[in-house]
Amino acid sequence: MGLPDQLTVARAASVPVVVALFELDFRDHYLWATGLFAVAMATDWLDGRIARRIGHTSALGSLLDPIADKVLVLAVLIVLVDAGVFPGWMVAAIVAREFLVSGLRLAAIERGVVLHARDLGKLKTWSQAVAACVGGLAAAGVWRDGVAWWALLVALALTWVSGLDYARVAPGLLRGRAIA
Repeated sequence: MGLPDQLTVARAASVPVVVALFELDFRDHYLWATGLFAVAMATDWLDGRIARRIGHTSALGSLLDPIADKVLVLAVLIVLVDAGVFPGWMVAAIVAREFLVSGLRLAAIERGVVLHARDLGKLKTWSQAVAACVGGLAAAGVWRDGVAWWALLVALALTWVSGLDYARVAPGLLRGRAIA
């Protein structure tokens, strides 16, 4: 397993630590949790850059990378619902889209096609990560919850727009044709 894949695995492994930091009650725990979350999400950018630079992109990385992103981001969004920062309905709508697209990815894999991340999907992931960071800072009292709400609303809109983009390519993909 190359360095890019190791970074992806490390991102996934950071999830319980990030969640624990959000949930444990000690001074500045929301700041520590948000900081670790931001560092973990930065590995998403780093692993892709390294993989392209050394020419080491893999089917495993293409599969694991979006899973690691989803697990990390969704865990933080859900924790922030519990913290009272985000409304549950918004996070539930994001989770629902993630399950739908993950199902599409699995259906594609069964047909021997790897559904690579699309540009809108990448933008969606980063908008969710920014919303999670803003939400973490709101939980820490750095910003008002209203700022976090608007950041999550933008992420929710991009999440569903990118989901519709995947749905647009789904018919051809499910017939076994690679889609650009």
